[in-house]
Amino acid sequence: FFFFFTFFFLLCLGRFMHGSAVNSFYASVELLDHPELRDRPVAVCGDPNSRHGIILAKNEPAKRYKVQTAETIWQARRKCPELVLLPAHHWKYRDYSRRVNAVYERYTDLVEPFSIDESWLDITGSLHLFGGDAKALADEIRRVLREELGLTVSVGVSFNKIFAKMGSDYKKPDATTVISRENYQELLWPLPITSLLFVGRSAAAALEHYGVHTIGDLARLDREAAASILGRQGCTLHDYATGAEHSPVVPAREQPGPKSVGNGLTFPRNLVGWAELHAGVTELADEVAVRLRGHGLKCTTLQVTIRDPNFKDICRQKRLSAPTYVARELSEVAMELIRAAWRENAPVRALTLTAQALVEEGEAGEQLDLFAAGAAPRRDKLEKLEKAMDGIRDKFGRDAIAPASTVHRDRAEVKAEQRLPPVD
Repeated sequence: FFFFFTFFFLLCLGRFMHGSAVNSFYASVELLDHPELRDRPVAVCGDPNSRHGIILAKNEPAKRYKVQTAETIWQARRKCPELVLLPAHHWKYRDYSRRVNAVYERYTDLVEPFSIDESWLDITGSLHLFGGDAKALADEIRRVLREELGLTVSVGVSFNKIFAKMGSDYKKPDATTVISRENYQELLWPLPITSLLFVGRSAAAALEHYGVHTIGDLARLDREAAASILGRQGCTLHDYATGAEHSPVVPAREQPGPKSVGNGLTFPRNLVGWAELHAGVTELADEVAVRLRGHGLKCTTLQVTIRDPNFKDICRQKRLSAPTYVARELSEVAMELIRAAWRENAPVRALTLTAQALVEEGEAGEQLDLFAAGAAPRRDKLEKLEKAMDGIRDKFGRDAIAPASTVHRDRAEVKAEQRLPPVD
């Protein structure tokens, strides 16, 4: 079974960009382990028993029943009673995303991930090494992904990132679409304005109020008029429509690091009591710590957000005694904040932990404390232990090892910063 990864190429005037994205990414990855389901309608979803029971992705047979991403499970099953539901395994999707981008890097070192299932490639400087034909190279990359990873890819080839992305969406699955300076008006201008990247419902409504219904309408509109309707965004979208956008591909290694690292959970049932809250905090702290270590960062401040059943939030934060990316330390600080701000018998619907004031691991100095002489050696041991856990997870999967307090608890679907978005 194949799933569909999209990538975007730049083309024309000496600049060549490819864009790629995976269609039905989550569903297709899951079906690699369930080939017997390939011809049946399948969807990847949140836990049906939790409060996040929504469709995250669906395969082609499910699309024929008009099953939609982000709709609730009961809505999808009303459309398709025979819909097969599979649980999400986010570590698998991250792994396949890394493997696909590793293939792209065989052809250029300018690979910019746009999302977990989409990337831009700038092949301007390397195209001559692969025959000089951008479309032929796109087809070659599609072939390699199909043969090596079992993936099919829809590809956009164009002279800027926006058109390359739109080309990857133009024809699916397993197709290459070239959008050149000669044909972009014919291919893209008749499309509805909502087909233009980053045009949401409010922007589309504002433009349609002034008679702008298609991408061509926006392109033919005076740039200053677009600005008067949408402000600076109007100028940006006008540039997108006319092909005037020329931002460079920025590889992940050159992109700025995160300003914060957060993880939130909405629980299948309200948590009551310190023991249940500690189990939830432990799971959150573990994920935050893993992500901090992955970025090579430590935090110096931790923020806790508590949501009650009435959706009322309170936030508390504390500066740490020393920079850390150790889950146990984050958990201890989080519980300290919760105990000070919350009643033990008060129910909690959701929790979010956010690591803030981040510093590079190599620059994270620690002020020695005569009254806590054992803190630094203890932290060093915990860092080694949790890095060893990272190694186990990298080899055997994210769920291969977990804090004991979370093993037997019903795990809620991940939301907020940590949760991966639905993928079409």
